[in-house]
Amino acid sequence: MTKRLRHKIITALTAGACAAALLCAPTMADAAPSHGALLSAVPVQSLDQAGARATLDATQFGSATVRYGLDAYRVTYRTTDRRGRPTTASGLVVLPRTHAPRTAVYEHGTRSNRADVASVQESLQDRQAGLVLGAAGYVAVLPDYLGLGTGPGFHPYLDSRTEASATLDLLRAARTLTSDQGKRFDPRIFVSGFSQGGQAAMAAGQALQGDADPGFRLAALAPVSGPYDARGAELPGIFDGRVAPDVAVFYLSYWTVSMNRLFPLYGKASEVFRAPYDQYAESLFDGSHSEEDIFPRLAATPAAMFTDSYLNRVRHLSGPLLDAARDSDGTCSDWRPRVPVRLFASDADTQVPITNSLSCQRDLRAHGVDAPLTRLGATEHLDTPTVALPQIVPWFNSLR
Repeated sequence: MTKRLRHKIITALTAGACAAALLCAPTMADAAPSHGALLSAVPVQSLDQAGARATLDATQFGSATVRYGLDAYRVTYRTTDRRGRPTTASGLVVLPRTHAPRTAVYEHGTRSNRADVASVQESLQDRQAGLVLGAAGYVAVLPDYLGLGTGPGFHPYLDSRTEASATLDLLRAARTLTSDQGKRFDPRIFVSGFSQGGQAAMAAGQALQGDADPGFRLAALAPVSGPYDARGAELPGIFDGRVAPDVAVFYLSYWTVSMNRLFPLYGKASEVFRAPYDQYAESLFDGSHSEEDIFPRLAATPAAMFTDSYLNRVRHLSGPLLDAARDSDGTCSDWRPRVPVRLFASDADTQVPITNSLSCQRDLRAHGVDAPLTRLGATEHLDTPTVALPQIVPWFNSLR
């Protein structure tokens, strides 16, 4: 461990066990606008090669791609919010025990509880995905996104702009951490992600290709089961049954409450939510409630949860609601990737229907990009990354 890194870890630990308790994250007023400045790196997991193999053998991912031991850190770093104001965020960075690692980003799926992220919870599928990449020889970079992990404020759910900026800034912090450890940081960035993270992966890829940082170069994209097309696939799926009713209620509630903080979608909760949900629905998405807490407190169907007028607005998007939907869209249609792209999705997905991936594939094809879609059979939504990532890693390995 270098003297510089030791100082960062000591700083983090003396700033508290508060980071572990998620109570003392720096506020926006505390942060300076230095993009990607590494504030702390707290060790959260270390495994030798045998330990990595045993740990991953106990998961659905398996250990077929394990080559190295690894050391994982919860990183806190400087970034900005949607309005460009300085803030902080956290994420997981996994360093493989090799001096010549490659670099990969993995974007996580929907999380409502700020503690349910890879940098905090060792048992999560997201942490396991980071271990898969790290043990395969990649500096694995897993942003928690704004408002999750140890970051302050609310999470701007499905806001592609801050998904991308939080990713780029964590890459900068990871570059510093890798250098502090005496390792070479590979500027070629391989990007994957699941569900919300599929959309975030495409957004981050667009930012990387757009020279957001000349020190990085997009290498490949492999998103899994992402909601790339809110207007043409995900929102229509709420009404035609392709999205399971209880999941539709959760997603639309989370998206509506989050986007109302960015766009003026409604003034009073009763304009959107039926009684009694109008009394407490917004409070469920304050970052302190897990999906397991939230689902039983929501209605079983969209018709029972939302007012007729709001559902009609969702069916016929216009004004600020259309602006919000556009903000979540465009990660496949608004650019032409100049790197290999592979999409992964399941025909049996009733949370993020495969029509999202088919739409993304069509959009990319319209730009002259061949993006093969690997169909994952009857795999349920939450299991798609455990089937896809063991295929993605060898593909990344084959690209030079």
